[in-house]
Amino acid sequence: MSDEQNSTQIGGIAAEALRQFVERIERLEEEKKHLADDIKDVYGQAKSQGFDVKILRKIVSLRKKDRQEREEEEQLLELYLAALGEV
Repeated sequence: MSDEQNSTQIGGIAAEALRQFVERIERLEEEKKHLADDIKDVYGQAKSQGFDVKILRKIVSLRKKDRQEREEEEQLLELYLAALGEV
């Protein structure tokens, strides 16, 4: 890429830099779609072996959090349920 291409301005916008960002985002979006499809396949395999996918998703979500964050969330959940008379 030459300096002339990189510095081409259209309405104050560096056209080549903009094009590169857009193309990079498009590639990443495509990769994200493939990863989401792979994850869906894994959940499908787990389901076919008798695992509850809803519970697996909850476990994955909980494992992303540290212990203190999980405990705070559980306490708030219990508090809210108690306030609603559900406990």
